[in-house]
Amino acid sequence: MYKPNTPWTWAFFIVAILQAAITLGFEGYVFAIFETGLTPGSGTLPEARSIPTYLTLFIFGFVYQIVLVWDALRLKNTIQVIGLCIYNVGLLIYAAVQMEQIQEAVEDLSAVGLTKPDAQIWQKTRPLLVAVPCIIAFGTVLLSVIAWKLYDEFAWTIYKHISADLRMKRRYLTFQIYIALLKFDFFFFLGFTVQFVVLVIYKMTDPEFGLTIAAIPVTILILILAAVWTRRENIVGMIIIIALYFAALAYFLFKLIRIYQPDFQPPYRAARRSLTTFGVITVILIVVTIVNAVVCTMNFGQGLKPHIARRKMTDAEDEKIIEMPNQSNAHGPVPSRMTID
Repeated sequence: MYKPNTPWTWAFFIVAILQAAITLGFEGYVFAIFETGLTPGSGTLPEARSIPTYLTLFIFGFVYQIVLVWDALRLKNTIQVIGLCIYNVGLLIYAAVQMEQIQEAVEDLSAVGLTKPDAQIWQKTRPLLVAVPCIIAFGTVLLSVIAWKLYDEFAWTIYKHISADLRMKRRYLTFQIYIALLKFDFFFFLGFTVQFVVLVIYKMTDPEFGLTIAAIPVTILILILAAVWTRRENIVGMIIIIALYFAALAYFLFKLIRIYQPDFQPPYRAARRSLTTFGVITVILIVVTIVNAVVCTMNFGQGLKPHIARRKMTDAEDEKIIEMPNQSNAHGPVPSRMTID
């Protein structure tokens, strides 16, 4: 089991944990104030389900972030470390949107008499809801500074002895970016879909309800197969995956348009801003993922496969470097390490 072994890796890991603990503590308090301030029978409305859903996504988002932080430090993956800083910005945007969304939910519930007269939900929760994006913004700055230090540290411990031609370096960089994108796609794809299921009321017989539910396991399967077929350089598999990406793009665009169609607006009102935020980020991620998938597919058969079939890291190595298998050809062995600088 890997654990951080340098001051900067510990710093990155601890900042991520502290940010998650403080933010989720605040969100938990907001949830408690909200739930105790509602009258019985209000839980069936989308407005009343908004805060539990936001809290659930924050819990999942930060727990998933800690897993990715551990994974990035274990692999000494600079690309993923940088991606985690951008991921934190995504959580920051969601936290900022959440504040206004919750205010609207509280006002709507109060207008129909579903909050207790003396609850003062918004007055009690507003300071914490303001503090959450501030904490995440501060955490983003700290993570970015530490990421810059980790870039130098990882470059020194992993890449100083690496030798490879520039074209191979670029192929490997594209591969690493693609794999990192798949990891981040998972959270935003799933988060967007879960919000539809929880916040938007569907009839069980509605075809769109079944389609939304089915999208969850299908999304997970697509992302897993995408990683497997890229590593194995399966051209047919990647063509299928890219086609599915375009189908997913059409699906998420359809969902975004549906939110703002006049005939369908009422069910989405309680979650419109958060759904739009997740939807836009998801669409951007899909487009970037498609581009990287195409480039990775074009790189198949160019000698990269032996390098990405890396060996397991061993604790016996002081520098814990990632080993790459040797590849022999008519011109002699290919060096076993390579850089993405």
